[in-house]
Amino acid sequence: EYLIKSIVSDPDSVRIHSSGDDRCVFSVTVADGDMGRVIGKRGRVANAIRTIVRAAAVADDAQIDVDFVD
Repeated sequence: EYLIKSIVSDPDSVRIHSSGDDRCVFSVTVADGDMGRVIGKRGRVANAIRTIVRAAAVADDAQIDVDFVD
């Protein structure tokens, strides 16, 4: 949540929902104007966020996916 809120221009609009038991999925929703910032050119920012979250999850023996929802 901290990563995404620091990127967007409207941090109050950030919503993160988690679902799943064995493999957790975080669904991230941001304001329409901020979606481009979160995804980045060629998805580089989105992939970086996914990499950081997965690396943090390895320490807890968890599997986490991050989806960005329009």
